[in-house]
Amino acid sequence: MQTPSRNRAVVATTSGPVDVLTDVELDVPTPGPRDLLVDVRAVSVNPVDVKLRGGALPGDGGPQVLGYDAAGVVLAVGEEVTAFTVGDEVYYAGSIARPGSNQQVQLVDERVAGHKPTSLDFAEAAALPLTTITAWETLFERWRLSADSTGTLLVMGAAGGVGSILVQLARQLTGLTVIAAVGRPESREWISGLGAHHVVDRNDLLAQVAEIAPRGVDLVFSPFSAGMVDTYTQVMAVGGSVVAIDEPEGVDTLPLKWKSQGWHWEFMFSRVLHDPESTAHRELLDEVARLVDAGTLRTTLGTRLSPIDAATLQEAHRQLESSATIGKVVLAAE
Repeated sequence: MQTPSRNRAVVATTSGPVDVLTDVELDVPTPGPRDLLVDVRAVSVNPVDVKLRGGALPGDGGPQVLGYDAAGVVLAVGEEVTAFTVGDEVYYAGSIARPGSNQQVQLVDERVAGHKPTSLDFAEAAALPLTTITAWETLFERWRLSADSTGTLLVMGAAGGVGSILVQLARQLTGLTVIAAVGRPESREWISGLGAHHVVDRNDLLAQVAEIAPRGVDLVFSPFSAGMVDTYTQVMAVGGSVVAIDEPEGVDTLPLKWKSQGWHWEFMFSRVLHDPESTAHRELLDEVARLVDAGTLRTTLGTRLSPIDAATLQEAHRQLESSATIGKVVLAAE
C-alpha cells in the first residue's frame, strides 16, 4: 500500500456553524518514534466534534482537523513502535491534543490504538473507540465494578453512542440490572436489542423507575446533566452514584448530600493527556475486539454515510445536533 503524496482533509476553518467544515489538502505527516501513520478508512462523529466546531476550538481557534474515532490500515510506523506493523488494521479514538481523524492519513500514538475486530468492517469498527473507552472507564474505573457486581443501573440517553455500548458492557460483564431511559419508540427497539433488562420513558422517569426499583437505583449514567440533579437525587437509593460525561454550566450537586449520594466525572481523554506513557487504551480496545469477535458485543453503528468529505461531515454534524440519532453516525471512505 502506497503512502499518498498529499493528504485530503476536512478542517474547521474557525468556530461556527457546520459550513466552517471545509475540504483542504495538507502535507502527509511524518511519524514520530511511537507513531503509526494510518490510512483512514472510516471515522465516526461524536458530540466532542460538534462542541469544538461550534465554539470551543482549542489553541488559537484557527483551522483544525477534528474527528476522534477512526479505523484504518497502518501505512508506516515510527522507529520505536513495537505493537504494530505495516498492514495492520487498527481502530482508535486518538488524542484531542493532536490533529483528528477527518483526513486521508493520520498520525496516532501506538499506545492508544487497538487492533481492529476482525469480524467488523472499517465503518462498524470506527463506531466504537471513543464511546467504548468512555463506557468501560465509567463502569470499571469510576465505579470499580466487576463480574460479581450487582444492583441497578439507570442509563440515561441509552440509545446514544455511549449508552449503546455501556448497556452491552453492563449486561455482559457485570451482574447489574440495566434500566435504559429513552424517548422514542425507535430507541426502545434499538436498546432492547442491545440487552437492557428494562426500558423506560425518560418523560415519565420517576414513576416508571419506581415500579422497577422501589427503593431507588444504585447507579446513574448521565450524558445530559443540566437540570437533572434533583431528579437523580429522587431516582437513586441512599448511597447511589452518578457518573456524568457532559459539562453542564453551574451544576449544583449539593442536593445529593442528603442521601449520601455521589457524583463522578468521566472524560476519556484524561489518561491520554495526563498519562501519555499508559497503554491502557490499547489494552482496553484489544480486549473489546476480542469480545466483539467472540460475539459478546456488537457494533453500535446506527447511520452509515460516505464519503469522508466536508459535505458529508456537515450532514453528520447536523444529525448529531438534532439529538435524534440512534447509535453512532459513521462516515466510510468508500
